[in-house]
Amino acid sequence: MTTFLFWNLHKKPLTPIIANLAFQHDVDVLMLVECVVSEAAILQSLNRKDKAEYYPTKSIGCKKVIIYTKFNPQFLQLVHETDRLTIRALKLPGLTEILLAVTHFQSKRHWSDDDQFMECSALSTSIRKAERKVQHTRTVLVGDLNMNPFETGVVSASGLHAVMTREIALRGSRKVANKEYPFFYNPMWGHFGDGDETPPGTHYYTASRLKEFFWHMFDQVLLRPDIIELFEPSTLKVLDTDGASSFLTEHRLPDNNVGSDHLPILFKLNL
Repeated sequence: MTTFLFWNLHKKPLTPIIANLAFQHDVDVLMLVECVVSEAAILQSLNRKDKAEYYPTKSIGCKKVIIYTKFNPQFLQLVHETDRLTIRALKLPGLTEILLAVTHFQSKRHWSDDDQFMECSALSTSIRKAERKVQHTRTVLVGDLNMNPFETGVVSASGLHAVMTREIALRGSRKVANKEYPFFYNPMWGHFGDGDETPPGTHYYTASRLKEFFWHMFDQVLLRPDIIELFEPSTLKVLDTDGASSFLTEHRLPDNNVGSDHLPILFKLNL
């Protein structure tokens, strides 16, 4: 199993916690956004003598997403990149090749719902172009989407077209107005709200307004139908501790004094 971890650090110097998470979960691909810690400092923390070594991946234009991997970076080849998106082909010897897209989407503080929806259409187009380039659709999209699973940009056919059940996603696509739109499967629905001991979302905020959700599932992993069989749902977790410290307050809200205002997500693929 190949282990992936994504975390929006909210520009916090969380290097020791990042290392704890990487070691505790034996993370193979570590994806960070809003990271202000230097590459040298992170590598120094990750590359302890008694632990596996991590390598940075080089970027040509994406400053919002940073990826560290246990693999030689040559196995994570760049396919497409913008300032907020990196798409890479993960080609491990003897294992199934996949397309890994990682994004830090535009914030609701600066963009309207309509803006986000239209940019989701552009994101979907970029992913489909990358899929045509590598000639397969074993794609996983990970990141801080700054949208909930139910929002228009995520669910719309002309957006990411991410649905809540494997059964629907495995249909592959659907046609709207004589145009075919491929599905993504969004397993984050199963982690949204009460139901188990894990946090009900990855981000929490409240404001003095009439409509308020409080908890949000902004940080998500979406899977194309062709990669669903490689995904084990039980491995998907919203993490609230690094094994040493809790990321939540006594009221079980994200604790900015310990970690970030976002909680990290972890998942595994059987490549």
